[in-house]
Amino acid sequence: MSSLAWIDFDEAERQRAQRIMALFQERETRDELGLGAIRDSIADHLFPGTSTIQTRLRYMLFIPWLYRALEKRQVPEAQLRAEARDTEIRLADALKTGGESNGIIGRDAGPRLQRLPSSVYWAGLGAWGVRVFPGSLDSLFVALRGRGRSHGASSGEDALAGAQTPTVWNPALPQPPSDLLERAVFRLTTDEAQFLIDRLVASQPAALLTMLAREGIDADCDYIWTHPHLSAFPAAARRLVQHGEIFSHVMYGAALLYNLALSELRQRNDWIDDYRERLADWSDELDPGAVRAWSLDDFWNFVEHPAHAVRPAAKRFVTEWRELVLAGTEQVIASPAARQLVEERERRLKTSQSRYANHAVRDRWTGASGADRLTFRWAQAKSHLRDLAHAE
Repeated sequence: MSSLAWIDFDEAERQRAQRIMALFQERETRDELGLGAIRDSIADHLFPGTSTIQTRLRYMLFIPWLYRALEKRQVPEAQLRAEARDTEIRLADALKTGGESNGIIGRDAGPRLQRLPSSVYWAGLGAWGVRVFPGSLDSLFVALRGRGRSHGASSGEDALAGAQTPTVWNPALPQPPSDLLERAVFRLTTDEAQFLIDRLVASQPAALLTMLAREGIDADCDYIWTHPHLSAFPAAARRLVQHGEIFSHVMYGAALLYNLALSELRQRNDWIDDYRERLADWSDELDPGAVRAWSLDDFWNFVEHPAHAVRPAAKRFVTEWRELVLAGTEQVIASPAARQLVEERERRLKTSQSRYANHAVRDRWTGASGADRLTFRWAQAKSHLRDLAHAE
């Protein structure tokens, strides 16, 4: 069994490790062929602060409102944690009372909820400048515990902890509704929407998400590269979107071939037929001229992001797959070289857990792994932009 650990004195590494662990729970982040760093670099350039498990934008305000109230509590750390969890669960009930049905985190789980909204949105709150406290959620509870000790504190250390209570939220944070935990809705007020837009402008001025939010652009399209305002995007963002489109389309073929190979190993004719059909459609839709003109050197320069290290092996895989595609998509399905490239990549990444090598793991496979085109979190960004545009 694999494990992940970090040295606890480094807060930056701690948060990075927590983000990595969170990715394992996100459907779109299933990364069978080791393309996750590339995918996430593009997504973080275009739509910083988003996550595939975010639902509605007003959680970016719900969390600060709930925690700002809790920060006033003069209670020990353990009790503060328990009260924080209880308020987040109560928020789900308040949203149901308010008539909401879609996008409620914990709508059905209730007290059994494992992933609280605060953990889902914590990184985004920092990326957007709504949260000014630099640490993790755990470190916030530790930093606030001095308040709970201040009544009976006798040591200088505890007195100092109480005196150093941190600033957690942006001072311009709007006031919460008075009945937040009784009845809540997802619709933003115009003041709330403007606050979030202002935070984006201040913290992420170069991001495409900021431009779309500032201009109030709400478009219903499946992919960012089919956006009706694409021609009006800033040049750098438009170029990255173009890179993202061709990367998504080219590497989609590798994902389909991987799923086809597993379907064949499982001897599932229905799955085999489906993936062969999808590969044929992929071949028909791919523009060989665009693939040939695609500059990988330019792509790697645009993709580079301080939070994501793209390993040389991933770059080699993309390069070699592109060369195979240029040789002819019609032959990719049957090409031994293409199948070998995909298999070797998966075996190196998964080692003993490879579905090619481990029969038990393969037998648990349910027929689809990373079998959708990469969208770089456009669905979540689109939802957030819609919430901003429909504020009232």
